[in-house]
Amino acid sequence: MYQIVPVAPWDQQTVGRAGGSPLKKKLANEGRPMAMAGMLGCALVLAAVVAWCYYSASLHKAQLLKTELLNLNKDGFIIHNQAGAVIFTMTFRSGTLNLDSCSKEGNILSCTQSDSGKLNFFIEPVQPKGTVMCYRVRWEELQNKRTVEHAMAYNDSHWYGGAETATQYWPIRIQGEEEPRPFITSDIYANRNGFGGILERYWLSSNATAIKINDSVPFHLGWSEKNRTLRFQAQYRDSPFKPPEGQQALPELSYRVCVGSDVTSIHKYMVRRYFPKPIKVPSPEVFKYPVWSTWAFHKTAITQEKLLQYSSEITKHGFTCSHLDLDDRYTADYGEFDFDPQKFPNVSGMFDKLKEDRFQVSLWTHPFINYDSINFGVAVEKGLFVREPSGELPALVRWWNGIGGILDFTNPEAREWYSSHLRMLKTRYAVTSFKFDAGETSYLPRQFSTLVPLSDPSTFTRRYTEMAIPFNERAELRVGYQSQNISCFFRIIDRDSVWGYELGLKSIIPTVLTVSILGYQFVLPDVIGGNAYPNRTAGGYDGKSSLPDRELYIRWLELSAFMPAMQFSIPPWAYDNEVVQIAQKFTELHKTLVAPRVLELASEVVDTGDPIIRPLWWIANDDEAAYKIDSQFLIGDDLMVAPVLEPGKQERDIYLPAGRWRSYKGEHFDKGPIYLTDYPVDLDEVAFFTWVH
Repeated sequence: MYQIVPVAPWDQQTVGRAGGSPLKKKLANEGRPMAMAGMLGCALVLAAVVAWCYYSASLHKAQLLKTELLNLNKDGFIIHNQAGAVIFTMTFRSGTLNLDSCSKEGNILSCTQSDSGKLNFFIEPVQPKGTVMCYRVRWEELQNKRTVEHAMAYNDSHWYGGAETATQYWPIRIQGEEEPRPFITSDIYANRNGFGGILERYWLSSNATAIKINDSVPFHLGWSEKNRTLRFQAQYRDSPFKPPEGQQALPELSYRVCVGSDVTSIHKYMVRRYFPKPIKVPSPEVFKYPVWSTWAFHKTAITQEKLLQYSSEITKHGFTCSHLDLDDRYTADYGEFDFDPQKFPNVSGMFDKLKEDRFQVSLWTHPFINYDSINFGVAVEKGLFVREPSGELPALVRWWNGIGGILDFTNPEAREWYSSHLRMLKTRYAVTSFKFDAGETSYLPRQFSTLVPLSDPSTFTRRYTEMAIPFNERAELRVGYQSQNISCFFRIIDRDSVWGYELGLKSIIPTVLTVSILGYQFVLPDVIGGNAYPNRTAGGYDGKSSLPDRELYIRWLELSAFMPAMQFSIPPWAYDNEVVQIAQKFTELHKTLVAPRVLELASEVVDTGDPIIRPLWWIANDDEAAYKIDSQFLIGDDLMVAPVLEPGKQERDIYLPAGRWRSYKGEHFDKGPIYLTDYPVDLDEVAFFTWVH
């Protein structure tokens, strides 16, 4: 502090005189440091005032950039839970916000400038119900046609959802560094690094957070193992996405992040809010009795004689059948809708015999017409094909059975032409339904045009799935995008006859759990034992066809018995009588134990969209161990299944969440959670446990 020294009254006369008294000189000498001190004091006061103003402005800016439990900065945003822990982190990778351009109106944060120009950015909190809080986020470029990219951190949590993949893990594993690529449906049997035929722009976290990317986004997905992030990108450049007609190719990345009290409740909210629901339950017969397919056993060598022999053997060995699936190839050429007279000389007689033996028959179908089919010229003349970008010529595509055109399902005339041929088959031969194969956008040309322009190529997949609606009682699809309301069975992509996670036995539970989380509950887990493709089969060679390993086949059969539906192709009698007996045991168990519970849950799906096949965390969302288990699952909340998935094993470790459980052997386990290590499971057994209320 500084001090003011007053001038004495008797000295006032001397003020201003030259020279001065000794007292005056003394005071002058003493005043110099005092003046200096005064100036310093003023500077300190000024600095304090400036600091306070800066602090107040910073405090105001901090409050400005906060809404509910979300904090925004120039590089991204974080979301806290009620306890203050960070549960969600998003980083802006393609640009930073100019915070001076940001404002807050009510609870909505908005900014108009980034480091590269004008944009429309906002975050709007929405509290739709109870414990759920959602944040709408939008970053829309207004000047630059570059990419917009945000990176979502894992935050030491477990994530689920996205897409069916060839190597499927539960929870998702980030492996390697992957640049963002179009998030569209593809055939992951042919392209093992692609995103699968069933996908949705939805991810769910054990932190009770979920994110749904908006439909309007030209969405690309990448990831970084090093940074432990998923990379969400919007771009039109070098992309199959197109801006809506009449709009500039200015990318927009928009999504909704929702936070809840636990992972199960937040998922239930997201499903009810964002996913369409099935409008009905498929035929109960498909849930109760196995589907028998000709594909894996006969491949394209199927004939009338072989089909009748196959059906006869099913009956002879005492098995039931919901329907018999006549697969590729019963037509002379691909793209035709009648039987090859060389292979099927008496089709009417064949169907009469099958009907007499109480077999219903579904037929394989697909969206392609090969160039050597008689229907190719018809489709060209009528303009039914997807076209080259100019729209003048049909686009030729290559698929696994040749080269041809692919029908344009945005074209009402193409839809009606295709449907009319299916109806004709159904009427002429009393065909019960169809197996709709393919439908992935990976079979479209990279550049193409359709009658109704597609901003998102995966909309083509959605249009194809709609073709199954008239036949949905027993129809089968292998693709789905915004197709949860197509009330039929969705088959996971062809499995190889191997044990592992790459399209093998171990991949089935993670894949079924993933597509269930994406809203597809009527799941067909492909044929028992896999497809016995050459060079992709664990097992021997019987002189006619490669058979999967016997133990693999049995363990696959046992797992399938606890899925919503069972599907045979390679028959049990291709092995030996013991395998036949095990198959009879588990088809009966499926009918008596599993199917009634699944049908009960299926009726609830229409209203709730909740999974039939559930992860363990569904009933144990405060249990860290439950989030990582990928070899057990629940049917509903009260039937837990733990199949053996390793070769040469007749025991396995089993995790029982908290609660009272009774084993299939009659044992009671009242304390939990608990690990049962090396729990014995014979070759003809599956370990399963029921919740004791």
